[in-house]
Amino acid sequence: MLFRSKKLIQSALVAALSLVSIAYAQNVKIVGLVELTGTGATSGTNFDNGIKLAVKEINAAGGILGKKIDYTSFDTQSDPGVAKGLADKAVDDGAYVVMGPVFSGSILVSMASTKRAEIANFTGGEAAAITQQGNPYVFRTSFTQSTAMPKIANYIKDTVKAKVVDVVYVNNDFGKGGRDLIIKSLEARGIKIGADISSDPGQVDFSSVVIKAKQSNGDALFAYTNEEESARLLRELKKQGYSKPVIGETVLTSQKVIELAGDAANGAIAHVGLTADAPQPLVKKFDEAFQKEFKTRSDHNGLKGYIGMYTVKAVTEKVGKFDSKAFAAAMKNVSLSAKTTPGLLLDVSYDANGDLDRESYLTKVVNGKQVVSEILPPVNKK
Repeated sequence: MLFRSKKLIQSALVAALSLVSIAYAQNVKIVGLVELTGTGATSGTNFDNGIKLAVKEINAAGGILGKKIDYTSFDTQSDPGVAKGLADKAVDDGAYVVMGPVFSGSILVSMASTKRAEIANFTGGEAAAITQQGNPYVFRTSFTQSTAMPKIANYIKDTVKAKVVDVVYVNNDFGKGGRDLIIKSLEARGIKIGADISSDPGQVDFSSVVIKAKQSNGDALFAYTNEEESARLLRELKKQGYSKPVIGETVLTSQKVIELAGDAANGAIAHVGLTADAPQPLVKKFDEAFQKEFKTRSDHNGLKGYIGMYTVKAVTEKVGKFDSKAFAAAMKNVSLSAKTTPGLLLDVSYDANGDLDRESYLTKVVNGKQVVSEILPPVNKK
């Protein structure tokens, strides 16, 4: 009798394990390569949390084509070499789509692995070079620098009316790409470059940077560095009594920079592709859900991750099957509506290179809060 009971228990366990295996096999595997430590920790953590929130909502609503999403994220440590190794692992593990990295330097290295495997790869990186290499499997969740910088240059020319602009940038792929394009955009509008100042990733002391900017005596300062460095720069500018307009792109007025810089962030101006302060009902709904889930506000990277995952859902449903190669092909020149897929938050279109287009915003920090001052239409709005 005891032997028979043991046999019955063993049979039940085998059956249960089989059911778990079948259920797991019915899931769709999506892998995140994100900066959870190192200089990109703020960006990567927000991106990862945005993805996780979208996955939770999508799975609660039945998944994608009836399959639940099995999402696992891995820490790139903000290191391109580590990101490359993790991309190889994601390929070996059979990922349907890879999300990240966020840092341009990392995706420029890791995307070779997903390209070889013909797996779609979404990135939060903004460096123009990402989509200029003919990789048909890489797609942005943010504007390319070549889209954003002309908008900023127009603002500097038409509103700030600056004749000479000093430029501070971080010396990595992200920073150098932004520096090259803002200088090109400014000079094309007859604006001269004063001091051209490089800073290091993770730089702590910005006193010499600000001294150079003050000595140049330009009409405005364009700042293009990572979150922590941007906050340190703003604090040093305030400390040294710098009073000219300080203008940037996305990062400069982000939530993390405002938290770290305190009242030194007041007055900073930036063009942003995404912001939780956007005056749209769907964005406000996302903002509330993100705060409830993670007990903090999202920056633009959280929005990138969230919208990116809903883009995966929308395009997969257009294709009608889980086929990575067919998915990537369907992303070319696709236009997606937030009315059809509310998780997209905003209407978006992609071109043949993987670059996106949608409305964007001019923002200013006022009394410790990012305020949207102007809504800018999509570049190719008809």
